Amino acid sequence: MAKRQAAEALEDIAGTDSPASKPLELNVQEEEDAEEEAPVVRRQAAPTEGFADLYLDTINRSVLDFDFEKLCSVSLSNINVYACLVCGKYYQGRGPKSHAYFHALEVGHHVYINMGTQKVYVLPEGYEVTSKSLDDIKFVSDPTYTKEQVMTLDREAKTAWSLSGKEYSPGFVGMNNIKANDYFNVVVQALSHVPPLRNYFMLESFSSSPELAKRLSILIRKIWNPRAFKTHVSPHELLQEISLRSNKKFTLTTQSDPVDFLSWFLNNLHLALGGSKTKPGSSMIQRVFQGKLKVESQAITAKADAGDRLRFEEAAEVKVDVNRFMLLTLDLPAAPLFQDELERNIIPQIPLTSILSKYDGLKAQEHLNQRKRYRLLHPLPPYLLFHIKRFSKNKFVEERNPTIVTFDARNLDLSPYVEPNPQLHPPGEPIWYDLVANIVHEAVRGREDSVEGEAERHVWKCQVQDKGREEWVQIQDLFVEKTQKEWLGLGESYLQVWERRREGKKKAAR
Repeated sequence: MAKRQAAEALEDIAGTDSPASKPLELNVQEEEDAEEEAPVVRRQAAPTEGFADLYLDTINRSVLDFDFEKLCSVSLSNINVYACLVCGKYYQGRGPKSHAYFHALEVGHHVYINMGTQKVYVLPEGYEVTSKSLDDIKFVSDPTYTKEQVMTLDREAKTAWSLSGKEYSPGFVGMNNIKANDYFNVVVQALSHVPPLRNYFMLESFSSSPELAKRLSILIRKIWNPRAFKTHVSPHELLQEISLRSNKKFTLTTQSDPVDFLSWFLNNLHLALGGSKTKPGSSMIQRVFQGKLKVESQAITAKADAGDRLRFEEAAEVKVDVNRFMLLTLDLPAAPLFQDELERNIIPQIPLTSILSKYDGLKAQEHLNQRKRYRLLHPLPPYLLFHIKRFSKNKFVEERNPTIVTFDARNLDLSPYVEPNPQLHPPGEPIWYDLVANIVHEAVRGREDSVEGEAERHVWKCQVQDKGREEWVQIQDLFVEKTQKEWLGLGESYLQVWERRREGKKKAAR
């Protein structure tokens, strides 16, 4: 009998390393050696009766942060990772030879949550805990929402409180700037306030999708979490995946351009969601942002006349192409070179409708040896992305255009820039768009004693609309503050998201 018990004990320790079909033969001496070298580890399948809540009082919610990449703090593996609910560190596995098991024995931390299944276990005993008191931790780790909850996000003004008692509004929380990733923060903040895109990433399951889509879904769900432990989120996990997929073109340690990142991000999200490179409208990204643009191009040739003078002539043929876009670039007029009479730099202003005239189909623009005209085509997408081009680079220097673009956050009529199509839209009827998000650039000098012309530091802010309260909120990294609708056009707008108003929707000012 003792011989058979020792054999079973050794099989438990060896696990899958011992072939199940091979009988284990031991003599008495081998039994004694086995008992001395490898003590029997017996795991509990359930807590002892009357001790179901044992160790749960040791959980420290204030140190729990599930925003960082799920890697074992010892092996750096991302497979079968558990989080210690006492110290917040990640460890791999929960078996008798795992890092989490040894952590429980060495430090006396006994409660762990599996980051994949959200099941909670007590170690070293090994049984699962099903207490309802742990539901708040599971929700913070992986928030889930019903369709009814998501549909009310823009209709109701919601207030929540963090673990420390600090008040915040779900959806309008700060985002950690780890070093130089504010260019990323503003883009994610803006995208998380595009309702169809937000609802899609909050409700759909991405368990079998590529990591890029999966991690964006988790981040957006945490931004809108009404039961968060803290009033900010960290984008570290998604940034690590972006750095890997972009071959370190976009990282958390180097400043980048939000428009460059947005273009890369939308294209890669489109592919991650199963979109096609040739079929339009094959993903949620294209269904939300993609539109059509008619481009008329005319070649310009140079010839010498009888007096050997150079003369430019336009070709008789006008080539017409229809291209698809997800981002419209708006060109600013050249900034003034001189100062005013008070020796201060003049900061010009220009209405948004003036720079939109690039797409009226009448104004021609010369590009290399081509003269081009642009016109938008029906149907316009539900959301338009405007890139106000402020930066120009050459071999020697990067120049910034500080021109202020003035606009009203409501009632932007796009009909003058769209080619009429009676089958899709009544002629003469306006096409109203309202502002959803406005990304603003601010130039900051590195030092107070910096000289004129010294390289400036780029700072990015995102202004988003709180539809539930009919207010505007400005978010810069961890700082969240209310702002006035009239102040939106005072900064250097760089990237804007406009929402097409639904037919029959009232024009009531917000």
